[in-house]
Amino acid sequence: MNKFTIKDLENLSGIKAHTIRIWEQRYSFLKPQRTATNIRYYSGHELKMLLNISLLNKYGFKISHIDRMSEEELRAKTLTLTNNEAQQERVINELIQYMADLEMDAFEELIEDQIKALGVERTISQILFPFLERIGILWLTDHINPAQEHLTTNVIRQKLIVGINGINGIAIHKSKILLFLPENEHHEVGLLFLHYILKARGFKVIYLGANVPMKDLEFVVENLKPNFIYTHLTTVIKEFNFDKFLQQVKNKFPYQQILMSGTLLKAFEKKALPSNIRVLKSFDEVNDFIRQLP
Repeated sequence: MNKFTIKDLENLSGIKAHTIRIWEQRYSFLKPQRTATNIRYYSGHELKMLLNISLLNKYGFKISHIDRMSEEELRAKTLTLTNNEAQQERVINELIQYMADLEMDAFEELIEDQIKALGVERTISQILFPFLERIGILWLTDHINPAQEHLTTNVIRQKLIVGINGINGIAIHKSKILLFLPENEHHEVGLLFLHYILKARGFKVIYLGANVPMKDLEFVVENLKPNFIYTHLTTVIKEFNFDKFLQQVKNKFPYQQILMSGTLLKAFEKKALPSNIRVLKSFDEVNDFIRQLP
């Protein structure tokens, strides 16, 4: 059974933990259980309820009105939301629910439906990337079963690779961009997403992939001389020292621009960085960077 903390629910739903506690006291839709040591936890059922409730509440339904709805009515009401952002959030919520319940056929079918309706790029940017950002915190806190993570990311990975291979045409920009993940970073989906976006924009991409030793990165940079080196950090082993990693890439690649993004960097304080290193903390910043590339 899935077990989620109140912080997990906050991260996945956008509803503050303080508000969730108030709702528990006043309304009947959340019934958390407790461990033997009296720690509150929530099931996958509570997660699904809260995702639908938070969506309806965000788009105009009073919480007292929502409390009187059955589960079937809640689900039906979410389908009536016509606002584009609300529809996107509903799809993301459904993906989270399918992931939690290991309903991978439904998970993949929903992604295929979005690709048919929106195309590959909009599905990636409007649905899959926000979905990964929402669940990324669970990877960092080990509150998601590794099987759920592997099943989910493998489906998305396959869609991204198909999208990348489907891009026709030659590179039209002079800039060469090398994409890699450092040793012990295996979460490749974000990097594949960047590969798709950059290739679709006509950039020459050198794709090294995940878990790349520094000596291998040095070898490729020395021989292929990319203009930019880009890494997307989701989660790495606890022994990973980010400051040491910064110092390494600064010293080893003084003639390249180093770009970094990902869930691990969301809380990064923008202290003074070496002039050739830039941290991109959101998808909007990543997009702005790509648009400004020569």
